Amino acid sequence: MKIALFAREIESVWREKLCLIIRNLLDKKIELCYYKPFYDKARIRYHLDIPYAQTYNGYEDLPQDTDLLVCFGGDGTYLESVTHVRERGIPIAGINFGRLGFLTGADMNDLFWTDSLVNNDFTVESRSLLKITSENLPEDFFRYALNEITIQRKDPSMLEVKVEVNGARLPSNWSDGLVIATPTGSTAYSMSIGGPIILPGTKALIIAPIAPHNLNVRPLVVPESALIRINVSSRWKEVLLSTDNRFISVSSKDQFSVTKGEFDLNYVLFNTGGFIGALKEKLRWGDDKRNGTLDKK
Repeated sequence: MKIALFAREIESVWREKLCLIIRNLLDKKIELCYYKPFYDKARIRYHLDIPYAQTYNGYEDLPQDTDLLVCFGGDGTYLESVTHVRERGIPIAGINFGRLGFLTGADMNDLFWTDSLVNNDFTVESRSLLKITSENLPEDFFRYALNEITIQRKDPSMLEVKVEVNGARLPSNWSDGLVIATPTGSTAYSMSIGGPIILPGTKALIIAPIAPHNLNVRPLVVPESALIRINVSSRWKEVLLSTDNRFISVSSKDQFSVTKGEFDLNYVLFNTGGFIGALKEKLRWGDDKRNGTLDKK
């Protein structure tokens, strides 16, 4: 098995744990390939005793024979790792070195997952991606998102947001912008602005306004096959467009289309309670002091 390791910043207090994990993988005869910026930092800045090995700089350099990509970090790191795999279908496993770690399916302090990898004792779930298109997007901008695509204001003025779903015009709203989210992203930005939680695998998308200046504007669930067209108007010339944790400024006169991506992400799920378990453990779903402790069944 050949595994590519990806990380951005690993706090120095965790360097011994990181070294232990890498040694554990090597002891299991797993061939490792490292993201070069991470590899250089680990050896030079953290003084980790990591053997010299093959490295890659990004998507185009990721070895063709890679079986799996393992990312160390939090949810932001996991979202960035998607840009290293793109349409190639390489499964991604997340190991939480961050704070919440909702997307990262295993904890750095428990090495059970290394045995799971060697023994193929894990599940690969297909997670939908979103794709945004517009005539004026830069060629090098990654147009896909695992969690959400947002269009929002850059200045104090509200936006007039107009949305069509399969040609049907929704009521316009005045707000700070709009979130289009996948089921995976239903526990992220969308949830924080009142959107529903949707189980992964559900063939649906969420359209949620950001801070609408109207009491009767609510999030809307639509089929994942829907074609969503978006037009925003602003007193200023630019608005902010983001796909997960990547963002650019675009003209407020641009028009955008959002659809389900033509390829999915292969998400590695270890036997750690799954999506419902993460809701209860990490988002404290159902936690009520009247129950004494959180029900983890």
